Amino acid sequence: MPAFSTFTNGRSPLSTGALRPSDTLGRFELRKILGRGAQSTVWLAFDPRLEREVAIKVMRPASGSDPQALVQWLDEARSVGRVKHPNIVPVYEADIQDQQPYLVFEYIAGNTLDQILKKRGAIPPQEAVALMLDVLDAVAVAHAANVVHRDLKPSNVLVDAAGRARVMDFGIAARIPDRNSTDPVVPSGGTVGYLSPEAANGAAPAASMDIFSAGVVLAELLTGKPLIDEPDPYRAIYRVVHEQLALPADMNVDVDDRLRAIVVRALARDPKERFDTARAFLNELESWAKPAAAPGDAAGTSNSTLDFLLRRMRHKSDFPALSDSVLRIQNMANSDTESVNSVTNEILKDVALTNKLLRMVNSANYAHRGSINTVSRAVNLVGFNGIRNMALSLVLLEHMQDKAHAGQLKEEFLRSLMAGSIGGELCPGSGESEEAFIGAMFQNLGRLLVQFYFPEEASQVRKMEQSTREPVSEAVAAVNVLGLTFEELGLGIAKAWGLPQSMQRCMHKPTGVVPSKAPTDSGERIRWIALAANEIADVLLHSAPNDVDARVQAVTRKYVSAMGISSKDVQSATIVARQKLIELAAAMEIRVTPGSAAANLLKMPRVDIDTSVAGQPHDADPGLRAFELQATNTPSAGGHDVATQKDSRVTETLTAGIQDITNAMVEDFKLTDVLRMILETMIRAMHFDHIIFCMRDAKTETMTGRFGLGNGVETFAKTFKVPLKSGTPDLFAVVCNKGTDTMISDATEPRLAQRLPPWYHQGLNAPTFLLLPLMIKGAPFGLIYADKKSRGSLELDEKELALLRTLRNQAVMAFKQSS
Repeated sequence: MPAFSTFTNGRSPLSTGALRPSDTLGRFELRKILGRGAQSTVWLAFDPRLEREVAIKVMRPASGSDPQALVQWLDEARSVGRVKHPNIVPVYEADIQDQQPYLVFEYIAGNTLDQILKKRGAIPPQEAVALMLDVLDAVAVAHAANVVHRDLKPSNVLVDAAGRARVMDFGIAARIPDRNSTDPVVPSGGTVGYLSPEAANGAAPAASMDIFSAGVVLAELLTGKPLIDEPDPYRAIYRVVHEQLALPADMNVDVDDRLRAIVVRALARDPKERFDTARAFLNELESWAKPAAAPGDAAGTSNSTLDFLLRRMRHKSDFPALSDSVLRIQNMANSDTESVNSVTNEILKDVALTNKLLRMVNSANYAHRGSINTVSRAVNLVGFNGIRNMALSLVLLEHMQDKAHAGQLKEEFLRSLMAGSIGGELCPGSGESEEAFIGAMFQNLGRLLVQFYFPEEASQVRKMEQSTREPVSEAVAAVNVLGLTFEELGLGIAKAWGLPQSMQRCMHKPTGVVPSKAPTDSGERIRWIALAANEIADVLLHSAPNDVDARVQAVTRKYVSAMGISSKDVQSATIVARQKLIELAAAMEIRVTPGSAAANLLKMPRVDIDTSVAGQPHDADPGLRAFELQATNTPSAGGHDVATQKDSRVTETLTAGIQDITNAMVEDFKLTDVLRMILETMIRAMHFDHIIFCMRDAKTETMTGRFGLGNGVETFAKTFKVPLKSGTPDLFAVVCNKGTDTMISDATEPRLAQRLPPWYHQGLNAPTFLLLPLMIKGAPFGLIYADKKSRGSLELDEKELALLRTLRNQAVMAFKQSS
């Protein structure tokens, strides 16, 4: 059994069943009840360690619970976390306290299906099927990982702000058996009313059970009421075992015979007569939802077409992963509770994203802020929205990698990035500049996604545009090929991703007569600027070099009155934007084919006007400078000393981080931000697998883990506890008390292994680690722990060790200054 947590108020509300807001469950601070059911209560809580909101599901108090069943439940809860999918709500932690099990989930704003059903009643068939497609996609992935949900029901499906259905409680939803309960015992688990016949008879968990339960949920969505509505649970079980469930006759007229047949097949009493797999069930529903040609119903067709294309994208390539990344970035930027710490840790999970984002921050777009070498400082200085915009750009690029269509994709992406750069330069204010950058770039979102996910359709659209016999506009061609315009697709996906209304508004291109003067509403003015920026980007991409200037001037004359700036300003902004695009492309490691249209965007034209606005003389080509820097860091044909290059990279990262932290400490800094920057610098430079910052608890004289970076670090930090006054101190206690910087190259060596505590062997268990104690007046008050999974993989020379010690000393200094 796990050690039980204690409560800050000295008593256990769980033992009395009287949890209240402001109580503490483990380290989690309870805030308010989100929902309550017969088996559990769901709380909104706050995790002070990671500074984020979470949802905690506290099971019904059960004093008669079998201790062995509780242990089994805990093991299942921890192991099921291996199933990852955007439509599955992840479980962060599972624990037991005072014989009371609870689960800690990602907090997602939204309503469960049972809440929606209570408010709305029956759901229109197209919407109900769309929700069930999300559910079945998650279930199919879980089944592939040999995980059966066992308790699919409306209260276990959450619909988020983007309208996406997300499944909770995978494999662990069945309540803990209570020896004092008089309810019917169902060995396979589950909730009466959603059980399959075989589950009610006690069969072992199987995928067919989830298919049946999904059919029951879909039937309830279509009818607005439970399919089995029996107050007596024994009667409900008897019915599902002995009767073939059927849909009522008086249903929505839009529930046609084909949809009825699909639901009835899922509800078959005999598992062999149901769909073979959840994926087969999904495919049938998707086929039913595919829009048919319906002349004269443009609006309805457009909506159903959007739904159909979204479903196609969700099941192709990595659209779910892309959507998940966009949603996480967007939520981080919008949340009132997100901190620099949590945003930094999220970005640091992807090394390539981290490096490219820092290069972007230090490119011409943000060069006036000075050198920025840590994500923590970048978030502090650039702001959540600025980091969001850069991260969104990088995420789109990283996920849209397709060798078969690489050239066309890069061209579309660079066109979008060029439009964003021009839009940003055409807005004077920093806030407006960021909004115009992302708005102008995302006006191309639909075109980008079609090129990646539907390349054949994208090719057809281009052929219709470029036809020598009957050319048509892009919008007309897209409607003919896809059933809707690129803009409609982009806006639909932006809505699904929950992008801000201001961004969605900017993505919707203005139509009609161009205003004779700049609109007083800044959002409307930015829309016109974004439209002009996109037309200029098209000119730069597709025009012959000799025609560029004349065509840019034509676009400028068309929109200059609506933008509220002079023609010369537009010309200068376009030149500066091209210079910045070259640096952005280098930072994002975009390589294009020489001589291609995309390559033209990354080549500065010869200009005859004063470009001092860019801060560079005429002969300072930033693209050339970027490639010269790359060449300096690239080994020659003969090769360089690899160790020397490695050492140079390590010391450069450490030194840059130290400078960054020094700059931050000159300002009015937060202690946690500085500590986070220190850990980030160490893990990036040394490529540690985990790094944890520990603090001494004065009451218990224990060095405890507080926070860190690395995969699963929140769990490891929770278990990191070193008694400093123990009669037989372990290795960590000895190091802390002596204040000796220590590196262990092989912790498996018997003499060392026996000095390591059991919690370390059972958790982190890294063979190689570094310990840097923090001392004030000869007494330990903190510890930095960092490890590597490979034995003997950590080698430090004197310079590297000195720089790591400097970082540790900066942590000590930060504590002294903050107190």
